[in-house]
Amino acid sequence: MAISNFPQALKIFRRKSAKDISIITFSILLVGAIVWVLYGIEIKSIPIIFSNSLGTIGVTFVMVGWFLYGRDS
Repeated sequence: MAISNFPQALKIFRRKSAKDISIITFSILLVGAIVWVLYGIEIKSIPIIFSNSLGTIGVTFVMVGWFLYGRDS
């Protein structure tokens, strides 16, 4: 699950298009992953911190791609 967004991000950057991406969905995913990272820090759980940090990075790449390529007409 942690790396599930990387293929989408790769596709966005290869095609230079993200017009069909829902920024609301990825915003919710980003908030959820950040909450899990904070929870992992709170309970000092390396697996939770690591996996959700990867998830945060993947979602961030998708969102950056959307900001670069998804809003063009």
